[in-house]
Amino acid sequence: MNAQTKNQYAMQDPTKQYPRPKFEDQPQSVPGLARDMKPRPDHGEESYRGFGRLEGRRAVITGADSGIGRAVAIAFAREGADLVLNYLPSEEADAKEVVSLVEAAGRKAVAMPGDLSDEGFCQTLIEQGRAALGGIDILVNVAGKQTAQKDIADITTEQFDATFRTNVYSMFWLCKAALPHMPPGATIVNTTSIQSYQPSQTLLDYASTKAAITAFTHALAKQVASKGIRVNAVAPGPVWTPLQPSGGQPQEKIPDFGSGVPLGRPGQPAELASVYVLLASQESSFVTGEVYGVTGGNHLP
Repeated sequence: MNAQTKNQYAMQDPTKQYPRPKFEDQPQSVPGLARDMKPRPDHGEESYRGFGRLEGRRAVITGADSGIGRAVAIAFAREGADLVLNYLPSEEADAKEVVSLVEAAGRKAVAMPGDLSDEGFCQTLIEQGRAALGGIDILVNVAGKQTAQKDIADITTEQFDATFRTNVYSMFWLCKAALPHMPPGATIVNTTSIQSYQPSQTLLDYASTKAAITAFTHALAKQVASKGIRVNAVAPGPVWTPLQPSGGQPQEKIPDFGSGVPLGRPGQPAELASVYVLLASQESSFVTGEVYGVTGGNHLP
């Protein structure tokens, strides 16, 4: 990481701010680890600076071990929030680093590994997480499953079902469990994708789940607005996370991953964190039912 990147608030050329393709071949088994990526993603470990925008808030974050979820966890902690961190048990190595970073920021980190495709676990995550933090003000749904397949014939019913359960059903279960306990002023931030609007032919099931998340966000926002609860979503473009080399993209696409966007490179998780902070904070008090694109220049409709 160069000296300028360590200060993400310094003016600099965004096309050169982070590594550009070509990247090394680096296949990983599912779900992948950030520590094994080359180059390692930037989650804001050295660059994110907090300003107290989430002081005293209590947040549940899924997919918090690596990628966007990890960047959100670091940012939220440095903005003053206590956190429940969810991830798969196989991602424990990355998750331990996140717990240490949250605690180094002086905030509480409650690690709750488990599989979000199980409805019972989603209910437990909210109930035990709420008890551990003394309440829940923010729910951030980041965790996702993405498996590239070149032909619909190669997508098994098991893969299709697992992708929807992880990406869509878990969001529904978590929102349903959390909302009765969320006070006016609370927020939900979902994670959709540019795939919701510009689907890739190799991501048929994944893109379909992201379209569902977009519609879910719009509808739920209207449903809970009168309760003083806001619901928004972030739509990333290509982002350098373990999801990509662990089957989220065909392996032959990894060396040039992100090269097709106008900025010429993939985004780093740290570049999305501030958008989640904005949507979770009172600074966005008149924003609900919106989808914020962070795409490197491929605009949303």
